[in-house]
Amino acid sequence: MRRKELTKTSKLLIYLAALEDVITPMANIYEFRNRVLFSTKGSFNSTLYKFQKRGWIKLVDKNAERFIKLTAKGELEALVAKAKLPFNGKWDGKWRLIIFDIPADYNKHRDLLRRLLKKNNFRQLQASVYVNPYPLNREAVKYLQEAKLTPYIRIIKVEEMDNDRELRKLFNLK
Repeated sequence: MRRKELTKTSKLLIYLAALEDVITPMANIYEFRNRVLFSTKGSFNSTLYKFQKRGWIKLVDKNAERFIKLTAKGELEALVAKAKLPFNGKWDGKWRLIIFDIPADYNKHRDLLRRLLKKNNFRQLQASVYVNPYPLNREAVKYLQEAKLTPYIRIIKVEEMDNDRELRKLFNLK
């Protein structure tokens, strides 16, 4: 069964939470709703329900107030959401290869890694090999560390690659 895409509201909530660290470690639920500017109370509640169902957040009652708390799974999703930051640097002539061999026990993390690489404009060179002319940003590397995937991944900087004309075209490089 194919995984459903997140709604715009869900993406916005995760993105804002990731960028502003609004949820971590805990945020008052009503202040958060007002801060994120949901169009209706229903859309906010719907998003909360979906996030709870996916295991990204949990609601916590403390001192007669309700708070949203990111779970470990939610923190990984937030890292993936904020891992794509614009890169405006000039190409240094080197290729970045990501090679991975992730065990079956980590299927969900493998899928998240592929999403992260695609989000950062990496292109699949072979089955578990991705390439990009620019390095991964700090948030992406932090995700790899938090997900405990670093033992299964190699990040390689290559000065020369044979027959890279098509890759140069693909990335609009001269």
